[in-house]
Amino acid sequence: MAMMATLRALAEPNRFQIVELLRSGPRPVGDMVNRLGLRQPQVSKHLRVLSDAGLVDVRVDAQRRIYALRPAPLQELEVWLERCRHLWEGNFQRLDAVLDKMKVGEIKTKPRDKKTKEGNLRRNKGEHS
Repeated sequence: MAMMATLRALAEPNRFQIVELLRSGPRPVGDMVNRLGLRQPQVSKHLRVLSDAGLVDVRVDAQRRIYALRPAPLQELEVWLERCRHLWEGNFQRLDAVLDKMKVGEIKTKPRDKKTKEGNLRRNKGEHS
């Protein structure tokens, strides 16, 4: 469930941009307002969603609120992506094996019939053979 909250929070482009800004380190709300070109209430609402999803922490420094990323939800997402990566790697390994066999001639590719190709081209142009 926590990963779904992370994905929902990151799906909104402004919240995604906030997370991107926070990757370089903690920032006050005012800095994010200036960098994003949004009004302060909008940024605060997005930060509340990110906080509710567990993606950011806030600390008060005098009159400023400083936000920082929490790594745990992103690590959970990384673990899930890693499981998917194994699927992709298996497919790439099988493709590499097929390509290697094709290089050494173990797998024959069908040559295209030149007459069939030319006939199809003429028919597509409205000509008859």
